[in-house]
Amino acid sequence: MSEKVLKCIGLKKTYQGPQPVSVLEGVDLEVSAGERIAIMGRSGSGKSTLLHLLGGLDAPSAGEVFVQGRPFAGMGEAERGQVRNRTLGFVYQFHHLLPEFTAVENVAMPLLIRRMNKGDALQKASQVLADVGLGARLEHQPGELSGGERQRCAFARALVTEPACVLADEPTGNLDSHTADEVFEVMLRLADSRGTAFVIVTHDAGLAARAARVLELRDGLLHAA
Repeated sequence: MSEKVLKCIGLKKTYQGPQPVSVLEGVDLEVSAGERIAIMGRSGSGKSTLLHLLGGLDAPSAGEVFVQGRPFAGMGEAERGQVRNRTLGFVYQFHHLLPEFTAVENVAMPLLIRRMNKGDALQKASQVLADVGLGARLEHQPGELSGGERQRCAFARALVTEPACVLADEPTGNLDSHTADEVFEVMLRLADSRGTAFVIVTHDAGLAARAARVLELRDGLLHAA
């Protein structure tokens, strides 16, 4: 648990405009290999912004983000994209599956982006879908899946690259409580079996309580909950 797969130091974010809005005021966070962290906070506190910065999807106003010891700031856009593809997985409240592709094609997409052989990519995607209980739904398109199945598919897509860390933004927020609990259990079981670190933003105190560490984003800073 000593290896730091993700780390940020003094992370600040201010949105410019007629009246600049400061969202993050100097966030420090270290994520160890295999660690499970939940981040809570009121709406508008900057939780999604923090995840976007940790994932290299946005640039901070100040501070640095390190992925497996390497600073995002020192990378070009192409290299950041490669690091995101190989090291990080992303899950959102809405699944963002491509409606014209089947479940197995959606899950294989990150592997195809890295130019893996299509047959090998589909085989690996099929295995991860079986691991999340969707082995019989490989050829179904997203519109033919239930909400819980679509979110399982989205999580399979995040894990198919065997990332060091998954960043999840309200991944069960669009599901009823029973389905959310089932999906979350599958997510955690699979992440644990692969030694994947997990940073989840959630409003659900019950789900957050299942993390090893719970933090609250308040007044632009992280606090122990």
